[in-house]
Amino acid sequence: MEFTAGQIAQLLGGIVEGDENAIVNTLCKIEEGEEKGMSFLSNPKYENYIYDTRASVVIVNKSFVAEKKVPTTMIRVDDAYACFAKVLDIYNQYRLNKSGISSLAFISETAKVGENSYIGEYAVIADNAQLGENVKVYPQVYVGDNVIIGNNVTLFPGVKLYHDTVIGDNCVLHAGVVIGSDGFGFAPLEDGSFQKIPQIGNVIIEDNVELGANVTIDRATMGSTRIRKGAKIDNLCQIAHNVVIGENTVMAAQSGVAGSTKIGSYCFIGGQVGFAGHITIGDKVKIGAQSGIMSDVKDGQVILGSPAINAKDFMKSFAVHKKLPELYSKINELEKRIKELDNLLTK
Repeated sequence: MEFTAGQIAQLLGGIVEGDENAIVNTLCKIEEGEEKGMSFLSNPKYENYIYDTRASVVIVNKSFVAEKKVPTTMIRVDDAYACFAKVLDIYNQYRLNKSGISSLAFISETAKVGENSYIGEYAVIADNAQLGENVKVYPQVYVGDNVIIGNNVTLFPGVKLYHDTVIGDNCVLHAGVVIGSDGFGFAPLEDGSFQKIPQIGNVIIEDNVELGANVTIDRATMGSTRIRKGAKIDNLCQIAHNVVIGENTVMAAQSGVAGSTKIGSYCFIGGQVGFAGHITIGDKVKIGAQSGIMSDVKDGQVILGSPAINAKDFMKSFAVHKKLPELYSKINELEKRIKELDNLLTK
């Protein structure tokens, strides 16, 4: 699909400087510009690229002052970064705009599929499942019995939703996400073996949640594992049974949360963070990458390390830790001298 610079400027409320009929059919980095490509300039560090870019159109701030001739068409806007983000969103919606139901998909007679939905090849919609409007189910997705899915939800290839899962509106689940597999519940027996504890709860994903590729969220033993509205969870995270993730909390890749832990709202969690079970994390907590969280954390704390402590205290401790070999050598030298003095005094 092609657009002219003039059409894009009208969409963004910008002003064209150059050829209004310049054609755009793709997006590109300014340093890797290509013909019929559109890019943007916001960071002054990249300004030198605009003077020789091959991009046909570049979005720039109205305040931008060129030091020499710019060979491409510019669209001047109030905020180049925000406008390009808007273009990216429109472009992405266009690319992902799919509709229709494949003849190779299986839909149970008791399932309900809302209007304007897309269901791809080899997807399975099981008994009594309910899909809202504008739902996109990509190939090889499994939607289990009694699953409820809201409006404007996208399930990318290979997503698996076990029975009784609930997905709110405007959610995105990337490839390989598994929701509702059994929680890790096993009771130790006297002979050293383990008795499986049935996991009869479910998982509830509220509105506006996005889950990265291969995220796994276990069903509750009883009740619900719950991801509250607006939460964003990166690739390869594991959420155990009966965990609650608060509103608008973000969690980076490879983090794991043990069972029954409650994480508050508006938290920032770095990559590879591990949470012990049955603890409570307050609101607006920030946790550095690779931290180990062993106990409750109060609202607003910034923590780091394993076991995690106040981030400033951790950095002070780490500064000392780097000097340990030097300190160890000094202690050995001091002990040697003390021994020599003791020998002199005892003669």
